[in-house]
Amino acid sequence: MNRTIRVLVADDHRSARAAVKAILEEESDFVVCAEAGDAKGAIDAAVAERPDICLLDVDMPGSGIRAAAGISEALPETVVVMLTVSGEDSDLFDSLRAGATGYLLKDTDPDQFPSDLRRALEGEGTLSQALVGRVIGQFQNNSRRRVSLENQGAASLTAREWQVLELLEKNTSTADIAIKLYVSPVTVRRHIGEILKKLRVPDRAGALKLLSQT
Repeated sequence: MNRTIRVLVADDHRSARAAVKAILEEESDFVVCAEAGDAKGAIDAAVAERPDICLLDVDMPGSGIRAAAGISEALPETVVVMLTVSGEDSDLFDSLRAGATGYLLKDTDPDQFPSDLRRALEGEGTLSQALVGRVIGQFQNNSRRRVSLENQGAASLTAREWQVLELLEKNTSTADIAIKLYVSPVTVRRHIGEILKKLRVPDRAGALKLLSQT
């Protein structure tokens, strides 16, 4: 017997939720276990139901990106996939920073949609084809900077640590970094501690000096 894949669908349009539910429940292994119309409802439902996958609309009230961050922090084993009409780079990359592992546009082929979610559940990044090139470009840019630091004897930073370090370079406060990355200030301070340890510098100023040399 196939494993049942439990899905939470969060979108402020009831008709959109119904359409997604209809597509998924045509498949024998999917069941929609909860629905929500805003970010808070999505987080609360996810914590209560502990679904395998959360499908979140970016533009729902309270911000789907904020919901992605809250769910990813509370339920790190739950797969978060954004389902949206927005193809904006800012929404795409903010969603990935918030913990989403997939970003699908609402014009995704309905016949392909369940397979996309199965791949996401298996750990594959799931993106609409039109967005793949943008993510590869961003990764390549970050990889080049990471190698440059490694040549100076520093350890490789994670993608999240790079985000924090780059915001520190812009004189962004801990509180503002937390807002931008949809995490808590405590989490930001933990990332900063890891950055300093990996770069073997005593403080933020030392990290920024090393960054300026890349």
